[in-house]
Parts: sequence; C-alpha cells; structure tokens
Amino acid sequence: MLEGNCVSGNLVRGLAVASATAVTTVGAVAGAAQSSTGQSVNDTETTASNSTLLADLPAGQQAQVQTVALAQQADSQAIAADTSARKTAAEAARKEAAKAAIAKQQAAKQQALEDAKEREEARQKASRSSTDSSSTGSSATDNSSLATQSSYTVAQVRAMAQQMVPSDQFQCFSNIVDHESGWNYKAVNPSSGAYGLVQAYPGSKMSSAGADWQTNPATQIKWGLNYMNDRYGSPCDAWAFWQANGSY
Repeated sequence: MLEGNCVSGNLVRGLAVASATAVTTVGAVAGAAQSSTGQSVNDTETTASNSTLLADLPAGQQAQVQTVALAQQADSQAIAADTSARKTAAEAARKEAAKAAIAKQQAAKQQALEDAKEREEARQKASRSSTDSSSTGSSATDNSSLATQSSYTVAQVRAMAQQMVPSDQFQCFSNIVDHESGWNYKAVNPSSGAYGLVQAYPGSKMSSAGADWQTNPATQIKWGLNYMNDRYGSPCDAWAFWQANGSY
C-alpha cells in the first residue's frame, strides 16, 4: 500500500508539473513573456524547478506527464490561433461593410443626379411644347389678320414678326433673319436658290405654311418659326447653332 501511494503521489506531482509547464507555455504563446528569451525571470525559475521535479519520476510517468503537457500546450496554441483568426475575420468584415456603405452612397448619389437630369429634360420638353403650341396658335391668328399687300417695307416685315414670334424669342429670330436676308422677303441666294426671310431651301418648302409664300412675309415668318421650333427647339436654340456653325 505504501509503494502504491508513493507511485500515485509521484503521478499527481508529475501532473502538477505538467500543468505548471502548460501554464508557462500559455503565457509564452499569449505574448506575456518579458525577457529576451521569451520568458520572464520568474517563469524561467519555475520551469527549472518543474524540470527537476519531472526528472524524479519514473520514465513511464514522465512520458505521461509530457503527453499531458504537450496536449495542454496544443490546446493553448489552438485557442490563441482561434482568437487571432476571429480578430482577422472581424477586421475583414468591418472593411467589407465600409466598402458596401460607400458603394451604396455613391449609387444613391448617381441615381439622384440621373433623376434630376430626367426632371430637367421633362421640364424643357414641356416648355418647348408650350412654346410651340403658343407660337402655332398666335401665328395662325396673326397671319390671317394681316392684310395682304403688293409690297412691304423692312419696318412692316419686322412689325409682322414681332406680332407672330414670342417676345422672349424675337431677338434670336431677328438675328437669324438679319444674317440670312437682311429682312428682304424676296431675297434669293444666287448659288443655292434659297429664298425669303429665313432662306428656305428650296423656297417651295414654305408652301406648307401658305400658297403665297413667295410674296407674303407673314407666311415666311410662320414657316421659319415652325422650322426653328421643330428642328432646334426654339429660335434662340437655332441662333446658338447658327453662331457655332455659321448657318442653320
């Protein structure tokens, strides 16, 4: 019985040694060591003491103790590795979340710009439609109310245009007519044959506004205004094109 108790005591002491060794190992893995060799002075002394105790055990029990110590050391390393992996994963997840938030913000900003652009285009289209309707209606009325004459002065032709062209577009319309014909409703381009105030080519195009297109400035003004609205959006848009290209 005494010998058995001695063996059991030695084994318990060996297990204690293993536990102490494992604890020292955990400290080293976790970065708790402070000396240049990776262990503090106290840990070095404890390890030396534990090694002496381990040497007192029989070889078989030493193997058991060492196996336990290695197992505990492996567990400690696994825990440390798992902690590091969790930290790395958390950092990666944070970065991905930040990237996703930035992408979402940029997409929202782009969508807002596109929506604003669509609203502006719709507003301009509605404005042009309103201008076209107003111009067409007033042109028909003004054209029919103007008495036909055998000839017209420049002042008379300009007065017709002021009645037929919207006031905010008249100056642009006038600029084009100034350059194209000088307000001569019978002007003919000797090279191309373009005719009238707005130099329609061929002049017969203006027949869509009236059969008297060759002799009636009002008919030419009506046709020219409709042409500028249909092709460019307005007389001012047509004038902007003319300035950029020298013609329209």
